[in-house]
Amino acid sequence: MSIEIIFGQQLRKIREENKLSQEELAFRAKLDRTYISLLERGKRRPTLNTIFALTQQLNISAAEMVRLVEEQVLNFHH
Repeated sequence: MSIEIIFGQQLRKIREENKLSQEELAFRAKLDRTYISLLERGKRRPTLNTIFALTQQLNISAAEMVRLVEEQVLNFHH
């Protein structure tokens, strides 16, 4: 499984835990809703700026988001 797909799964999970729609998250992070959808489906690779913009709106640190993705990547490859 690719890092992009794992990132997308984590993004969707955290967004849903925050009870935000893709549209609301996109608006708050000043991104396009279709871009959020592409990220969640693993079709796009987020930049550091994007990760910071998203995590700021999801009440999670960028470091924690990367840690969650890294944990899943390591679990998948073992």
